[in-house]
Amino acid sequence: MSKETRQQVAEAVKAIESKKGEDLVILEMDLDSGAFTDYFVLVTGTNPRQVQAICDEVEKHLAGDGAKPSSIEGYNQAEWVLLDYVDFVVHIFSEKAREFYDLERLWTSARRIRPAGLKKQPAPRKPAPRLKSAGRTAPSRRLKARSVAGPKKGRKTGAKRVAGRRAKPKAGKTRPKKKK
Repeated sequence: MSKETRQQVAEAVKAIESKKGEDLVILEMDLDSGAFTDYFVLVTGTNPRQVQAICDEVEKHLAGDGAKPSSIEGYNQAEWVLLDYVDFVVHIFSEKAREFYDLERLWTSARRIRPAGLKKQPAPRKPAPRLKSAGRTAPSRRLKARSVAGPKKGRKTGAKRVAGRRAKPKAGKTRPKKKK
């Protein structure tokens, strides 16, 4: 999480605000949450044209800083447009898609930041909280050792075993079918 990344996120937020993006949320991801980036910027557009306009404006603002997205997904459909700048990802949703995918709920361990908070020094990142068990311990992952030669003696398997392998049926001899 460099100062440069925070400045780029702040620039993306300015672009979003200039195109009247609604319900802007910035999530700072935890180290241990499994996140592949430092920040998520989430915003809603009221119609497909606004979603695309927000996307274009973010690209334009950040291109001035020399930043280009490594990937852009969903631009033509304009339901959920994703701009991946590696250190941060901008998600631009339609109202229905934002409600359906609900990324804020999925990333509850992330810290919400206000746009004004981007100018401040970042807080030290804390590991994601560990879930406590309800008095039970996790089952042991140790597996029982099993013989490579096959099942234990005395169990019926349906086929004779010869030195740990299935015996080949003799030519012409088959089992008679049971009558119902």
